[in-house]
Amino acid sequence: MLKHVALSDLELGMFIHKMEGSWFSHPFWKAKFLIDDPEKLATLRSSGIDGVIIDTAKGKDVAAPRPGNHRPAAPAPAPSPAERLRSAKTRSLIDNEPVSTEVELNAAQALAGRAQKAIHNTFIAARLGKAINVKAVQPVVTDIMESVRRNPQAFGGLMRCKLKNELAYHHALAVSALMVSLARQMKLSQAETHEAGLAGLMLDIGINYLPHIPDLPNNDFRNADPKIWQQHVVLGFRALQNDDCLPPAVLAACLEHHERMDGGGFPKGLHAGEISTIGRMAAICDTFDFLLTRTARTEALDPAVAVAQMHQMDGAFDPEILRSFVESVGLYPVGSFVELASGKIAIVIDDDQRDRGNPIVQAFYSATTRERIMPHRIELARCNGKDEIIGIADLSGHDLPDSAQLRELVFMTAHKLVQHEMMTA
Repeated sequence: MLKHVALSDLELGMFIHKMEGSWFSHPFWKAKFLIDDPEKLATLRSSGIDGVIIDTAKGKDVAAPRPGNHRPAAPAPAPSPAERLRSAKTRSLIDNEPVSTEVELNAAQALAGRAQKAIHNTFIAARLGKAINVKAVQPVVTDIMESVRRNPQAFGGLMRCKLKNELAYHHALAVSALMVSLARQMKLSQAETHEAGLAGLMLDIGINYLPHIPDLPNNDFRNADPKIWQQHVVLGFRALQNDDCLPPAVLAACLEHHERMDGGGFPKGLHAGEISTIGRMAAICDTFDFLLTRTARTEALDPAVAVAQMHQMDGAFDPEILRSFVESVGLYPVGSFVELASGKIAIVIDDDQRDRGNPIVQAFYSATTRERIMPHRIELARCNGKDEIIGIADLSGHDLPDSAQLRELVFMTAHKLVQHEMMTA
């Protein structure tokens, strides 16, 4: 007989038929097994799963309560940590106060959903030959700015770690957030920061004017003939010129985001002194996000690998702005897989403002034993040198899911576990 059992009621001798929860909420390879030693029992009780289903035909049943020995009734509910957490979220959204990544992540997910709809409508209108309604996406930029102000990592981390289907819309949101973060790092004014965020949304509006290409892999125009794809810059610039209210800086970014400092870019082959500051910013943010996505010719890069590769692209970027960009996202940006001195493989899940060279990570695998371990959070800045990042992790050869799926799974589970601890503390 199958029976649902709470973790607190588990006992030695019970047979686990199914574990309810994320694959990364427990370290067991087998889905069905007998609890035959105290270590397994303790591990199950301390895991992040929601509960288990036992098979009483193959193991011990839940002990029946003794007559007259009833459990006391639960006390009347008092204001819970969950309610206090929801109250904190509400206050942060209203007052725009700094909050933790765990608190902001929920707001970021809601924002991404609303924003994608606005961008979708704008892009569809462009494909239909209608005038681009830039005013419709202005609130999206404001929302992204407020999210980044409350927490610099939540929205950008979500864009890097959450699997997506609509590449164009996702790219627009990701680049907008990167532009806002970079502008803040460069101490630009509020108006300039808003223009940078708006430019990020509009950089690739021109892809909507490219000719239809049947069977285009992933519907990604980077997989098309470069002569066709490169036309999106001028086409987008010309379409945006029809909006008399659009700031000149946004037009400049859209026209210049594929120019290079050494003159090897397009569409005009501009050199350093001819490229605007916002154009140089856009080139960096646009390139970084596209390096994280797969094309027919290239594999998606780990965020930390993308940062390293951009440093090696001699003559492409303004070195000072690139330095500010790395300071804004980190040498190991959120979503990077890293190897620790302890032999563990982890993913960067958050920045640490106390020591930005030592981010907060979620360890989930042992490269030494080649086995999954109980996922756990490590604040490297508080390790007193006991553990540290020794490099970017190589996931090849390990029995792990696809890197994109793994990134989403570990990142989202890590923050949900912290949210759960906050609500039950």
